[in-house]
Amino acid sequence: MGYTLNHKKYFADFLLDGRIPLSNNLSEIAVKPVAITRKNSLFSDSPAGAEASATVFSIINTAAANNLDTYKYLEYLFRMLPNSNFASNSSVLDEYLPWSDKVQLECRINTTETETGKKEGICSESA
Repeated sequence: MGYTLNHKKYFADFLLDGRIPLSNNLSEIAVKPVAITRKNSLFSDSPAGAEASATVFSIINTAAANNLDTYKYLEYLFRMLPNSNFASNSSVLDEYLPWSDKVQLECRINTTETETGKKEGICSESA
């Protein structure tokens, strides 16, 4: 009770400014994948395994941040990268990054309005 009374000024701020959310649910939702990944990393058998997991999570999250269908993007990478010669020329990898024009064309999540007014995500089938 004492803590609440001592911090009453801060607890009442949301009453003065309507932009302040009543809960921190959005923050909790944003941090949840990080917490789950941290817990999953405890079960890596080796440092190399932990590094491989971190690389995969990084690729997936970067694709999602660039509005790509992550499944289609991974499928695209697994289909295209074995046929490229990136070992001798690492700049070839630039065209497979999530923000490259070709990847955006192949794997971007497109939103379209349906008859009901709801938006649906559609990914290019050519990927």
